[in-house]
Amino acid sequence: MNEFSLLHTLILFGVGVLAGGLNVFAGGGSSLSLPALIFLGLDAGLANGTNRIAIFIQNIFAVQSFHKQEVSEFNKSFKLALWTLPGGVLGALTAIRISNELFETILAIVLIGVIISMIVPSKRSGEEKTDPEQSSSPWLYVSLLGIGFYGGFIQVGVGFLLMAALFHLLGAGLVRVNMHKVFIVLIYTIPALAIFVFSGNVNWPLGLSLAAGNSLGAWWAARLSVKKGDRFIRYALMAAMVIIALKLLDVF
Repeated sequence: MNEFSLLHTLILFGVGVLAGGLNVFAGGGSSLSLPALIFLGLDAGLANGTNRIAIFIQNIFAVQSFHKQEVSEFNKSFKLALWTLPGGVLGALTAIRISNELFETILAIVLIGVIISMIVPSKRSGEEKTDPEQSSSPWLYVSLLGIGFYGGFIQVGVGFLLMAALFHLLGAGLVRVNMHKVFIVLIYTIPALAIFVFSGNVNWPLGLSLAAGNSLGAWWAARLSVKKGDRFIRYALMAAMVIIALKLLDVF
């Protein structure tokens, strides 16, 4: 233990609370936690792996929080999550040797597109499909494969992509979208985290400090998202996407 260990713990716990809440409400929490880990002395690859500890534990708490509020469909969530597993494994294997810069630029462009799609009125009435299992688009599963790769690779902003895919292609309301999202991320993070661990790209003390904050933020955000409903989540999602897109484009 060095003289800064307690300070590191406190910094990462605070960052984790914000990141965990943002990840459940919308996405982009890793855009806070990854820079914090790098600021504390980790290189990008080690920070990427260490962040997965927080992502994994955070989503256990988020899934539990949704379940306690009787918002859960484990069978459906697991079926959707299976489509992300191959991509998650390939993404994590790629992440230990490839730069993040190009993907950050691509993410910013994607976020802008998602913002536009959320603003432009759709043909849907705003209500969930009566039977999403029967009427979800086959493009949903193709999207999940790609999103799994992106999540395994860098994670930053994967929540935005999952919410867009589940909202537009599955046809679920935003509360159910959030419920599926946290379960899906939990599942593909398992092999991704294992790859980072076995490649030596995890700092456990810093990761667990961050995870404690993420878990608290995620538990609280899951409860609030159920209570406030779709409109609150929509505004939180759009605000978060604008901020993260501008950040990735170096506007500030």
